[in-house]
Amino acid sequence: MPVIAIIGAGPGLGAAVAHKFGREGFAVALISRDQSKLDALVAELESAGVTARGYAADVLEPEALEAALASAAAELGPITTLQYSPLPARTYLKPVLELTPELALEALQFSALGLIHAVRTVLPAMRENGDGSIILINGGTSVQSRAGFAGTSVAFPSESAYGQMLHEALEDENIRVRQLVIPGGIPKLQLPNGIDDVAARIWEIQAEAGEFRTMLIPLQDGRE
Repeated sequence: MPVIAIIGAGPGLGAAVAHKFGREGFAVALISRDQSKLDALVAELESAGVTARGYAADVLEPEALEAALASAAAELGPITTLQYSPLPARTYLKPVLELTPELALEALQFSALGLIHAVRTVLPAMRENGDGSIILINGGTSVQSRAGFAGTSVAFPSESAYGQMLHEALEDENIRVRQLVIPGGIPKLQLPNGIDDVAARIWEIQAEAGEFRTMLIPLQDGRE
């Protein structure tokens, strides 16, 4: 059974993606900081017939993140799809004149370094199997900086650069590295089926080779 690991799983997009992939025959590993919330989401998925497990870990704690992914692979099977979508802290959305070196470093650890640790944990099995997908979910500041969102404007482009390089390095190994940019809060985007449309788009891009970056909707000024 293929396995998706969702880093940053929560009741919104993470849950929608988990349900979508579960319906498509995937087992689901949910990773976030709060075990009680994970347990509730696992129960919801299992009631819908989806095989799911929850693993508490913070992306700012590399050893815990790597251990969670290793535990998921041991219990469910090798990770075949990795979704990296932790929700940035509100402190990363401060104006640029309030950005400190310490906060910038934490934002980079959260976005870019957390992804690197996660990828290095799951990639060996993907390469051995000759198949896999790695999906980055980012806001609009990954492609257009905003002075009012300084932390993500510094960190998301670094995460994107790593993802782009992975895309180029792995495309001949049938490992698809794709980024979905969501410019703004999903409820405000007025999608016909709301968050389920986003989950469906993630399902599509993880399954097919293509350009590294996909915009959910065109980027407009003023969107995060």
